[in-house]
Amino acid sequence: MAAPEINRLATVRIKDLLLRTYIGIKEEEINNQQDVRINVCLRYDAGAAIERNEIESALNYRTITKQIIHHVDGNRFALLERLTHEVLAIVMDHQQVQWAEVEIDKPHALRYAESVSVTLEASRDN
Repeated sequence: MAAPEINRLATVRIKDLLLRTYIGIKEEEINNQQDVRINVCLRYDAGAAIERNEIESALNYRTITKQIIHHVDGNRFALLERLTHEVLAIVMDHQQVQWAEVEIDKPHALRYAESVSVTLEASRDN
């Protein structure tokens, strides 16, 4: 009896990355940094990482996180949609990533609401 084939497509989640940036269109938003909460979910073929058990064979999600932090911190964005698109582009710049979804929350953007979020996703044609 043959062993079952195990899917080697890994899902990596970067959860609740809390950053501060200039986001919005009102004067107070333009002049004051606000919190944004970033969640990234991505998939990549982890076959080489599984076989070799070496960091060089894995997707370096620490590098991706550092790139997101560097891009968001101190930058200015009028719209949450634009910020979400730019973070998704950073993730998809890594050729190992086959699919990614980015959700960015802007806490207290609306009265009576905990937050407002925008989600975008992308996939690489195989």
